[in-house]
Amino acid sequence: MDGDNQPKLLDQVRNAIRVRHYSRLTEKSYTYWVRFFIRFHKMRHPRDMGEDEVGQFLTFLAVNRNVAASTQNQALNAIVFLYKRVLDQPLGLIQNATRAKRPQKIPVVFSHDEIRRILEHMDGKSALITRLMYGAGLRIMECLRLRVKDIDFDRKEISVRNGKGGKDRVTVLPLSLIGDLNTCIRHAKLTHDYDLAEGYGEVSLPYALQRKYPKAGYELAWQYIFPSAHRSADPISDRTKRHHIFPDSIQRKVKRAIQSAGIHKHGSCHTFRHSFATHMLEKGYDIRTVAVPAHPCARGIRTSLCSTELLGHSNVNTTMIYTHVLNRGGRGVVSPID
Repeated sequence: MDGDNQPKLLDQVRNAIRVRHYSRLTEKSYTYWVRFFIRFHKMRHPRDMGEDEVGQFLTFLAVNRNVAASTQNQALNAIVFLYKRVLDQPLGLIQNATRAKRPQKIPVVFSHDEIRRILEHMDGKSALITRLMYGAGLRIMECLRLRVKDIDFDRKEISVRNGKGGKDRVTVLPLSLIGDLNTCIRHAKLTHDYDLAEGYGEVSLPYALQRKYPKAGYELAWQYIFPSAHRSADPISDRTKRHHIFPDSIQRKVKRAIQSAGIHKHGSCHTFRHSFATHMLEKGYDIRTVAVPAHPCARGIRTSLCSTELLGHSNVNTTMIYTHVLNRGGRGVVSPID
């Protein structure tokens, strides 16, 4: 479809995504939908198509595939990205598409007792990761991507780097998990020392840090707290490195624990994040104190944390469906797991 002197279209999409530092999951998702879009239109090049063809594809997803609104929006985002960032042909208004209906859903929330029963059926790292998701309000990938340097034991804080939407934030470090996290870091150090002795020991670094600091990938501070049991080839550099634990293994263990605990709610790893937020609300923490924060000097809040939300939501309305959130700051938020 492309000329011989330029990369293939999907490679151009990947390059455009990586230049903008989107996540690997976003890259995988966008390339999937671009490929699907092209195949749906019998391998026509997107450059020769436009709003009508995009509308036909979105209608097919909603009517024939019966996809959820979020799935249809994801496909649309991928195609809009293709036209705007790769082909330099921004799309106009798409008027002829049947849009999937977005239902108003109340998130599933576990009670304190249900969380206790679930955790009774888990052990090892999977139990600690689950406690972190609940105790700090972390998404599963935010939890698995934690590096040694992201835990500040003195300030009782966890730094979440490049979370959803590429945002950084600071959240609470549950006091009851400090001992287990220290044990995990010691284990990560032993694993790292073993890798170094074997001639490996390098971990993937975000953005261009690998070029800027060539040795940083070998430092303990950058190693994952939850390293994988096996080394593997990095998909970009093809160098052998040690990645973090794969999320599927944790998701399976959480599902089994929910079933073993006799809980019939449609819960998942993300339910612990919802539970964190809801239980914070029950304790009286209010999102509005964060949404329009007062001057840090007037409130006695450290400037570095003044605008940091524990859940990392940009818009108050995102969080209002189930909770209110407050900075740690001078109020000294205590994790619900404690």
